[in-house]
This record gives sequence, structure tokens and C-alpha cells, in this order.
Amino acid sequence: MKRGRKTNEGNSSSSEETTEKESKRHRVIDEKTLVVQSPDWANLLQDIILQVFQYLPLLDRAHASQVCRSWNQVFHMPDLWRCFEFELNQPATSYLRATHPELIKQIIKRHSNHLQYVSFKVVDSSKESAEAACDILSQLVNCSLKTLGLISTARPSFMDLPKSHFISALTVVFVNSKSLSSLKIDDTPVDDPSLKVLVANNSDTLKLLKMSSCPHVSPAGILCVADQCHGLRELALNYHLLSDELLLALSSEKHVRLEHLRIDVVSENPGQTQFHTIQKSSWDAFIKHSPKVNLVMYFFLYEEEFDPFFRYEIPVTHLYFGRSVSKDVLGRVGMTCPRLVELVVCANGLRPLDEELIRIAERCKYLSAVGLGECEVSCSAFVEFVKMCGGRLSQLSIMEEVLIPDQKYSLEQIHWEVSKHLGRVWFPDMMPTW
Repeated sequence: MKRGRKTNEGNSSSSEETTEKESKRHRVIDEKTLVVQSPDWANLLQDIILQVFQYLPLLDRAHASQVCRSWNQVFHMPDLWRCFEFELNQPATSYLRATHPELIKQIIKRHSNHLQYVSFKVVDSSKESAEAACDILSQLVNCSLKTLGLISTARPSFMDLPKSHFISALTVVFVNSKSLSSLKIDDTPVDDPSLKVLVANNSDTLKLLKMSSCPHVSPAGILCVADQCHGLRELALNYHLLSDELLLALSSEKHVRLEHLRIDVVSENPGQTQFHTIQKSSWDAFIKHSPKVNLVMYFFLYEEEFDPFFRYEIPVTHLYFGRSVSKDVLGRVGMTCPRLVELVVCANGLRPLDEELIRIAERCKYLSAVGLGECEVSCSAFVEFVKMCGGRLSQLSIMEEVLIPDQKYSLEQIHWEVSKHLGRVWFPDMMPTW
């Protein structure tokens, strides 16, 4: 019995030793597995690192370049600097992080000849930030940009600069960039002579020009661009630059078909701005030459200033009213805008728009997007409007306060009725989505 007990104890001891050895062996294997599975970041393909770096802010990109030699090599690859956005602000006036001045100097010194797609984003209204943007522009003498965007998210910014200083910096880019295809210079003191420099050096390549709120440009200046840049496909400007001559120039046989024309009709002081009328024959020639063009018009007018507009047929496709617009004007829209695709009315007043909406549904056969803000429409008229437009209404953004219950429909019932005619579930919006 004693020998048997010892044998059992021996077997038990041997079993414990075996279990412990197996456990150690598994731990060793697990540790080796962890070592094998641990990624070697330094040996990542440079194409992958390049893709990651392109999404990083400049300061984070610079920090990442110090991780290892391979990442530093990617940091200096030309492909990484072809597209770049300079963010400029003053720490005292903005909580947003700006591009570090020393990094800007390094970029210009080592990569200015690689820059092709560049934008300057001034995120505060300080004159210093706009001046910094101009200083950088004036140093881009060794680059040939394809796109340039000057974006000011707070006014006045560029308009606060001395005109000569801005024009001098911008001309450097126009002269050195022989293949500029896209130019966005909203809210800047650009003028007619600088546009002539642009045309002289980039007339064969310019395809997009966006220059709303540029008070120093005249109709003759923008006409010069249209006359010489026959490849221009997209154009955005203020209404005071639009003329019969410009539309006819864009309709010439030499000019390609325009794809997008945006016109901002803006009045800062009621009654102090005189708006001219464009002849119907000019619009007819324009639409005959470019039958598929998107004509976008933004109206920021006071009610008494709408008299020159919508008096005869106009080929507008996208129409936005940023201020209150009268029932009479909306009624004229239904009569004169047969190509209308999108309509947004931010405010109207307290008179229901029942008849006006029904007329728009009858006449505007391509209407597919509607947004209504501070307006009033009876539930019955709204259901009839949706019924007439049917499933082509891909976007229908209506504030709940717009809909006025009547004897036929309550607010609870209208969502089911509208959903039925749209062919999808629909609810009124609680806040504007446009």
C-alpha cells in the first residue's frame, strides 16, 4: 500500500512537472508569435505611408517624419507636396491652429517647384494673416500651379490689404504658372489689369474661374477672360459683371460649352443698388450654345429690388432666395423658369404660398429638390404639390412650422400622405438642412 502511494505521488509530481513545462513552452511560443505579429512600421511600403501623410495636418506630418529614415524620405517626396493648403491665422484672434511659419519657409525652399494644387485658407479677419498669404504667393516664383484658391472664412481679410500689394503677389503666380486651370479668388481686390495678365499666360488652360465679390473687376474685365479663354467651363461671378456681351461671348463658336454658371445677386443696402436687365435674346443664344449648362442664381435682395427679374423666361436651373421673397416673385418664378431643378426659399412672410407652389409644380417639369424655411403652405396645397411632382422629388426639405393644418390634413396625417406620393418615408424637418 505504501509503495502504491509513493508511485501515485511520483506520478502526480511527474504530471505537474510536465504541465509546467508545457505551460512554459506555450508561453515561449506565444511570445514568439507576438514578436512575429508586431508590425514593423519602418518597413511599410512608401506608397502606403504617402497616402497616410496626405491626410495629416502639416505639423503632424512633420512630427511623423522624425520617426525613422523611411518616413522622412516620404516627407520629402514630390508627390506629397503637389496638393497643399496653407492655413493662416493669428493666435490672438483665432483658436484654430495655423501653419507654422518655419514649416512654410521649409516648404517654399524645398518644394515650391513641386506645388501644383494650392489653396490659402485665412480663418480670421486679421490683416496680418492676409499679408502672410500674399508674402507666400510672392515667393512662388519657381512653381507652375494648376489650381489656386484664396479662401477667406472671415471678412474683410484680403479686401483689407493695399490693392497694389495683393495684385503684385497674385501676378507672380499668373506669370509663372503657364498651365493654371482653376482659379478661386472670391472677396479679393483683383482688378482688370491683373485679369489681363492671367489671360496672357493661361488662356489655353483656364477652365474654372470663381470670383464673386470682387468689386474692382468691371464687366469689360470679365469679358476679356471670356473672349480669350475658350476652354472655360465653369464661371462664378456677381450679377453686376453679367452682361449681354458676356453671354454672347460665352456662346461663340470658338468657346466650349459652359457646364456651370453661378451668379450672385447681392444687395447690401436696400434701394441703393440699381440692377440692369439681361435681354432674352442673350439668354436664348447662351442656352442654345450650352443646352446642358447648370445656371445657379443666389438672390440676397430686399423685396422691392426684384422688379427687373423674372419678367420673361430665364434658363435658371438652381434658384436660392437667401432673404424674404414675395408671393408675386415666386409666382413669376413658376411662369419664367421651365428648366428649374432646385428651389430654396429661406423666408417669405405670413401669406400662404399655395397657388405659387402649384404653379411651379405645373410649369417646372424638372424640379427635383425643394427647400422651404420661414414660409406658410396649407397641408392640402402641399400634398397636391407633392402629388403633381411625384417621385422626381429626390430632396424635399420642409420645416414643420411651414405646414398649416386644414380641414383635410393634420400634421400627423400629412407625413403618411406625402410619403405615399414620394414612394418613400418622409417627415418634415425640425431645422433647415440646406
